[in-house]
Amino acid sequence: MDNNEKNREHRDRDRSDDFNIGHLLIRVLVTAIVVAIAAYFTPGFTIDGIWSLLLAAVVIGVLDHLIQKFTGMEASPFGKGFTGFLVAAIILYVTKFIVPGFNISVWGALIGALVIGIVDAIIPGKAM
Repeated sequence: MDNNEKNREHRDRDRSDDFNIGHLLIRVLVTAIVVAIAAYFTPGFTIDGIWSLLLAAVVIGVLDHLIQKFTGMEASPFGKGFTGFLVAAIILYVTKFIVPGFNISVWGALIGALVIGIVDAIIPGKAM
């Protein structure tokens, strides 16, 4: 590998570590869509408006990022097996206490994590 290739590889790696607002907005939008679908199909899971949905998507993204940063584990219902499924359900349930208008029961969080896993497998992008 010559010097130019090494420099190009280094620049590409630096770019991937940069903060990208477009990527963040797309991730929040995908999360909002997936959570809305999960709320529609899940008993015991309601959202009282678009602002609650968008705020919940941001909170879910932040909680997922924090858990991933501190434990190294992704909160993906199907990607990481039973542990990822439980982490996703816990994130949904904790969001209830942070976001007004986001109402979910324990069973709703468990079923919602399952629905999010299914929808996340269908819709491209990363929801949780």
